[in-house]
Amino acid sequence: MAYIELKNVTYRYPLSKENALEDVNCKFEKGKFYGIIGENGGGKTTLCNVIRGLIPQFYKGKLDGEVEILGEELRDWDTAELSAKIGYVFQNPFTQISGVKETVFEEIAMGMENMGVPKEEMIDKVVEICKILKIEELMEKNPNELSGGQRQRVAFASIIAMDTEILVIDEPTSQLDPQGTQDIFEIISMLKKAGKTILLVEHKIDLIAEYCDEVIVMEKGKIAFSGAVKSVLANPELEKHGAMIPQAAKVGHELRKNHIELSGIPITIQDAVKTIKDRMGD
Repeated sequence: MAYIELKNVTYRYPLSKENALEDVNCKFEKGKFYGIIGENGGGKTTLCNVIRGLIPQFYKGKLDGEVEILGEELRDWDTAELSAKIGYVFQNPFTQISGVKETVFEEIAMGMENMGVPKEEMIDKVVEICKILKIEELMEKNPNELSGGQRQRVAFASIIAMDTEILVIDEPTSQLDPQGTQDIFEIISMLKKAGKTILLVEHKIDLIAEYCDEVIVMEKGKIAFSGAVKSVLANPELEKHGAMIPQAAKVGHELRKNHIELSGIPITIQDAVKTIKDRMGD
């Protein structure tokens, strides 16, 4: 049984004349890290909204097909129960902050507080998460006065605190500098090692190549490509469908164009170094 499965899913937003998703079929297995990439407006966020249950409960519109979460049809899930299973980091960190808490500490603890987690356990967990995300200095600050990048980290901390089985993460690094981006990916990788199932929308393709197990490429509401990360991201046809390919793959394709045969197209810098060394006989 797939952890999450979409069967012939088509969705249209209210008042829209075009479908945002068109006959989408895909499966997500427990404990895997999935990258969702593709053109702007291609359906990536809509796909996430369906899986998270925001469609059709919040956005309404017309949803056809079947969506199964942990073996149960999406429409049969109670919204509160589903939110305890699936954590969602929104693309816009200003949307994620509740606006009702006076400190970052309280903001991160709010979900656990609502679930009745004992106070001492809650305090220890918030402090631990803040250390991991390197935001200890923000704990006493007002979350409504933070920068976009700081809010993104706080939003991420709030979801980690809930300890959900599935994480749907929509461009979490959009407000972060390169170091902050690397930190977030290392944290996501740590969560994957802890057995979480992760669905990540992200444009930074080299990091998708480095960390993800599988990739789904969305184009005009449909899945253009899907499969193991190496097979998908090594495909030179991706760029024709509004998706980027990693720098290492570009180098590999250029070498082949110049009649320098490689054992395979690399997708990460480490892959490229090894592949080129093998080609040189080192």
